[in-house]
Amino acid sequence: MAKSSVSENRIRLLLVDDHEIVRLGLRALLSHSEGLEVVGEAASTVDAVTEAIRLKPDIVLMDVRLKDGSGVEACRDILDAHPGTRVVFLTSFPDEEAVLSAVFAGASGYLLKEIGGEALLGAIRTVAAGQSILDPVAVRVMTERMDSLASHGGSGGESLSPQERRVLELVARGKTNKEIGTELGLSDRTIKNYLSNIFQKLRVSRRAQAAAIYSQRPR
Repeated sequence: MAKSSVSENRIRLLLVDDHEIVRLGLRALLSHSEGLEVVGEAASTVDAVTEAIRLKPDIVLMDVRLKDGSGVEACRDILDAHPGTRVVFLTSFPDEEAVLSAVFAGASGYLLKEIGGEALLGAIRTVAAGQSILDPVAVRVMTERMDSLASHGGSGGESLSPQERRVLELVARGKTNKEIGTELGLSDRTIKNYLSNIFQKLRVSRRAQAAAIYSQRPR
């Protein structure tokens, strides 16, 4: 089997942002960094999914809000088509629904655009190494929201079991389903079942969908 580009210490990146100047800035930073290669760009959700499937990058660095829809939906489509790709959101929006939606969609990272260049490079390498990363503001948002939901069982919903709370805590820390399964000694299918139950109890899936629609509003 051929080695992946990450194993060869070359991280292949797809940049997705509907602002050309942002893409140019990111390309300038990343292209001059050792071990990184920008293999493509996209400005819309449709192009993001198309290019991710075609190029099979190691990491998709993507904004949450794009001109034709939600980057969260694009994230789901990309991971469905190519689970080996890791999606990192780089955005200006730390609101709780955006963070929740991104994590539930399977994103490996959520960073704010105010991050410094060296910190961004470090985050990309961390994700390429198989770990997840969240901006400190996103961590606070996720933790507060998850604590509230876990404590009160959502809007009148059922309370969570101890195992569901453990899964939810790992979700709040930005862990992927695979990482959660590894930490708890459970299969991916079992984790998906736990998440399905959690979403139903907390009525999160409907809120996440509403967040995706909200993200498409005019800026």
